[in-house]
Amino acid sequence: MGQVYSVTERVVDAPPEQVFDALADYQDTRAGLLPPQYSEYEVREGGKGAGTVVHWKLQATEKRVRDCLFTVTEPTPGRLVETDANSSLVITWTVTPAGEGRSKAVVEATWTGAGGIGGFFERTFAPKGFSRIHDQVLEQLAAAV
Repeated sequence: MGQVYSVTERVVDAPPEQVFDALADYQDTRAGLLPPQYSEYEVREGGKGAGTVVHWKLQATEKRVRDCLFTVTEPTPGRLVETDANSSLVITWTVTPAGEGRSKAVVEATWTGAGGIGGFFERTFAPKGFSRIHDQVLEQLAAAV
């Protein structure tokens, strides 16, 4: 078993506070940013930033569906960390300035992968799949702000 890691980033034409607020708004904005791989989205507690508990199913591949229950923390300004209660998956969103009125949004996903040959394929292909999914979220985010 090994750590699997995916990172995706995008420069957004909006100030960091606006971008972060949109990402941290699980109650209203976030659901509209999600591509078709997400289903059964439901805010169970909170709804804005730290303390939010949110559920969704993620169709990672044609045959693999993750049932996710995330608790959200904000360890530092401009950073959201979503920790899944059902797996080792942790998704970190970081928003930083990228020039006048622009932001850099970075999403990192990490989890403990399978061992053996299955783990090899997971470490090889899953990061690319997660990156494609997160790129769609960032594209919707850029359009929304």
